[in-house]
Amino acid sequence: MIQTGPTTLLIAALIGGAAGSALTLLLAPPGSDPSPHHDTGGAAAHLRDDMPSFARAVSRVAPAVVSIFATQTEHGPPRPTLPTYPGLHHGPPGAAASRTGLGSGVILSPDGFILTNRHVVQNADRIRAVLADGRSLELALVGVDADTDLAVLKADAQGLPVAPIGNSRSLRVGDLALAIGNPFGVGQTVTMGIVGATGRGELGITDIESFIQTDAAINPGNSGGALANAQGELIGINTAIFTETGTAQGIGFAIPSEIAIDVAHALASQGQVTRGWIGLSGRSVTPELAESFGLRAGHGVLVASTLRDGPAAQAGLRPGDVVTRIDDRDVATVQDLLDAVAGAGPHAALSLEVWRGSERIFTRATTDTRPPPAE
Repeated sequence: MIQTGPTTLLIAALIGGAAGSALTLLLAPPGSDPSPHHDTGGAAAHLRDDMPSFARAVSRVAPAVVSIFATQTEHGPPRPTLPTYPGLHHGPPGAAASRTGLGSGVILSPDGFILTNRHVVQNADRIRAVLADGRSLELALVGVDADTDLAVLKADAQGLPVAPIGNSRSLRVGDLALAIGNPFGVGQTVTMGIVGATGRGELGITDIESFIQTDAAINPGNSGGALANAQGELIGINTAIFTETGTAQGIGFAIPSEIAIDVAHALASQGQVTRGWIGLSGRSVTPELAESFGLRAGHGVLVASTLRDGPAAQAGLRPGDVVTRIDDRDVATVQDLLDAVAGAGPHAALSLEVWRGSERIFTRATTDTRPPPAE
């Protein structure tokens, strides 16, 4: 749980869901069409097969969404990293204390690769998934990526249902969004909302952020579950909410499937994600910031500091510089810079366009391997 103000909590743990009301599936009744000459037996008989329903979309993806139970045994002072869910604590008196956290996950392959959030399974001794059809599977941790808060798990199974993957790049504000998970442990639940924004970053949830924002209700237990489109395709992994109460208030965040699937492939094949790094911290240039600092560049990343002997420092960058371009890519925000550098990988030579006051400078930096985030 991340505190963002006196009362506002930014929760990046056991959460996910969809705002608005829960999705109601309308089913057409049996029997003949109603007419003025026949008693139809009630209002339900007036429903038709062509009434609006997302049941078909839900049926495509819901079987591949699982509930995840992550148990941590405490042999000493408690470790605060595994979120707990009220009612799931267990263990006989006198025994080593254990606690179980609740989350959700998405099956990506028939042979049992499952994607979830890192915080759902962090420091767990035992991880178990319960499928939508009631089957229970023991899971092994394959790898985690702290930069995106994702984890890949593996079940010893075959023939599992797989979530169809959608194109998160094509999302538009106003598109339908369906969130599927296990909020509060009540069982698999589908809720509905819309895409409120795309590319949300600099929220302080993870180091790499380009979230889908949705008013789909996100609640404890949904974290790691699916955000799907109207075709029943996976477009995101529900991860966090912005809230003042600890429950959904209409601002939820999901990791786009484009990012999540790339991370999942790297974790499944290598057990880790390797990214580029140049040892620089900074702020996105806004009109207000440019006016306040008298910056010539109207966009870019204002360098706040560079790591001593790091790639950025070796390239001659210093506080007050504004990075506006990397190779052939314009840099408007910190996320743009991070995407360009991280995506280049280690040992890549990058061309940088930099403004220093009214002077435009060109330099080159060779990336190093991005270190893991501090715990």
